Amino acid sequence: MLIKYELVIYWSEEDQSFIVEVPELPGCIADGETYEQAVSNAQSVIEQWIETARELGRPIPEPRGRLMYA
Repeated sequence: MLIKYELVIYWSEEDQSFIVEVPELPGCIADGETYEQAVSNAQSVIEQWIETARELGRPIPEPRGRLMYA
């Protein structure tokens, strides 16, 4: 699956890991010891989020691309 959702990635001192949030998918968060691992984990979590939403008959938001501006 190609990630088309916006990912917000930051370092957490408290967790000593990179955190990835997917704002368009409520509660969809992943982490990893490296930036690359965190993004890879996010892809798995996105796939699981979508699969669970389908099983529950919930709507799956279409990726909107860039949501925030720096």
